Amino acid sequence: MISTWYRNQMALLRVHYPTGVMETQQYSKNLVTRPSCLPQMRRVHRKRTEMRCLVAKEGVSELEDLDSLEGEEFSHVTKFKLSDFKMSDRISIGLGGRGDEVVSEAIINDISSPLHNTRVVLRRLTSAQAQRRGKRAMQVLKKLCRRKVMYHSYSMQVHGYVTEDDGSFTLVHGYHGGFSLRHWLRQADWLPTLEATLALDEESVRRVGDDTVGGPAVSRHLRVTRILMRDLLIGVNYLHSHGLAHTELRLENLHISPLDRHIKVGILGNAASFFEDGPNNMDRQQMMIAFDMRCLGFIMAKMVLRELMDPLIFTNFKAFLNKGNDPSCLREFVLRTFNRNSSHGNVGLQMLDRNWGAGWHLLSLLLAAKPLDRIRCLDALRHPFLCGPRWRVNPSMDIIRWSLGSTAVRITEEYIYGHQQRIRLAHFLELMEMLNPSKPKSWRGLVRGRWRLVYCTGRHIGLSTREPASRALIGDVHLTITHQHQPSKPRLAFSFTSDISFTVLTGKDWPHDKVGVSGKLQVTSPHFRIIAGKRLYLKEENPLVVKKLSGSKWRKALLGHDRKQLPSTLPVANLVSGDSDDEIAVSMALDHPLSADVAAAQLVVNEVRMQIPPEMFDLTKIVCGTYIDSRIMLLRSVNGSTLLFTRAPL
Repeated sequence: MISTWYRNQMALLRVHYPTGVMETQQYSKNLVTRPSCLPQMRRVHRKRTEMRCLVAKEGVSELEDLDSLEGEEFSHVTKFKLSDFKMSDRISIGLGGRGDEVVSEAIINDISSPLHNTRVVLRRLTSAQAQRRGKRAMQVLKKLCRRKVMYHSYSMQVHGYVTEDDGSFTLVHGYHGGFSLRHWLRQADWLPTLEATLALDEESVRRVGDDTVGGPAVSRHLRVTRILMRDLLIGVNYLHSHGLAHTELRLENLHISPLDRHIKVGILGNAASFFEDGPNNMDRQQMMIAFDMRCLGFIMAKMVLRELMDPLIFTNFKAFLNKGNDPSCLREFVLRTFNRNSSHGNVGLQMLDRNWGAGWHLLSLLLAAKPLDRIRCLDALRHPFLCGPRWRVNPSMDIIRWSLGSTAVRITEEYIYGHQQRIRLAHFLELMEMLNPSKPKSWRGLVRGRWRLVYCTGRHIGLSTREPASRALIGDVHLTITHQHQPSKPRLAFSFTSDISFTVLTGKDWPHDKVGVSGKLQVTSPHFRIIAGKRLYLKEENPLVVKKLSGSKWRKALLGHDRKQLPSTLPVANLVSGDSDDEIAVSMALDHPLSADVAAAQLVVNEVRMQIPPEMFDLTKIVCGTYIDSRIMLLRSVNGSTLLFTRAPL
């Protein structure tokens, strides 16, 4: 009987719904490549896989035989027969599973069953590994159903199973709509459709701290993202609080129930337990929670940035993280990947830029390279990005520093540098220096990398008010800092390299598309040392900053409970240049036809030096570093000007 049923279902899949078959194949390919979402953690992932296998052996070893399904271990689920179901003639595409699963929709027609006339999903598990997943899902259910309200709200319900004499095993679980979250997001009208499915009203939006419905597209998108992410975080935290890690959080495994309007975290067939006897139990728990949080970061990124639904762009996104880039510079990468110099016109970028870049901050914590640095579910629920305007959030000093840096960068992107804007930028940079979280010793670990020059408080000389002999349009200016290994110099030394890209505009007329001859100038200073130092801070020179920091909001963070006035000195990292015999290397490359014209090259160099801060050519003029974190760096020069850098992708 089961063979006939199996052949009929396969015929339905082949004849009526070829798209469903394609989706099943795609999921099976994704399953093979799932561990790739852990960059630079291959050794840790193997360790995690070993642990999960140990748990599986511990929990399923006595369940290898189908006869064990009759025991007390599965008394909380119902054993059905195939005659208890009325099979449907179609299968929703959002239910597509792996290659070793055959999925069907059915209605329970057993009058004696409390689930009479309930639509369910029959998932026939063909391989031994798939059957272990199904049994594991029922085992997890027994542990979670102690809190039935939470289980029914955030987990896909497992009603029972079907077994036959030939050894087949079919899992019976709840039906929560025909679309997974992945299929929702791929719809052209996904936003109004999801709003209708969630039945958004004033009561529902009040759950995320909002007080309105409708509005601009950015506000609507942000509201739906908050509802879904908060629901998902509550469900995952429910698993973590019971000592379980999901390990398979993907858009394909998430479903939105139109009945209770909650997001379901899928079948928990691969859920792994934290708790086992051993010395590294705490490390195991932290690593497994960190893996789930990283998966949540990928889900949030796809929900906010719709471009990541494109497999090619998402592959580049993961490759960016796998190369060792810090997630704090995600904005730099995304702007260049989407070929945009500004966030205007892109709803996802505007969402992440709101509230002083709170969305980028949450993404960087979810996708942090080090597992122990990733945020937990409860902390993520308190993050300003997921809290609406009605909720009062007390931000941490880390978020305050992030907000100051984001505001300064946004000002440099969106404004012409008038007098008021320059004053505001200088004010924000002074605040950041006062809130510097890093001691000079920590600079050695944070300073290495590639930094992009964003702004300089010194002079600004452009092309609009001059008629130079050679017109050069400046592109990106980068400062690359690398560790220098020299056996003869045991002290830790760094090499500073300035890379300046520019375009030489030839001809008398200014080209509308700004096309010209490309060029690049590079200056390398081979030997710098970083030592601890102090900077005298004179209150009379910065009255606006002192007045701002003397308020009640900033005083507690800066002074604590013991001190009553602002400090007169600030710790800085002094940059000491190397020996006098160290040579500074300068090189320039120009494309044809200026590559062979020495006189034209000299004019280009003079013009580039006119527009770029002199510290980028003579790095010995950089005196000290006054602020650094994973994303922002501030350097002070001998003339008192401040150079603002943001970390750039490698």
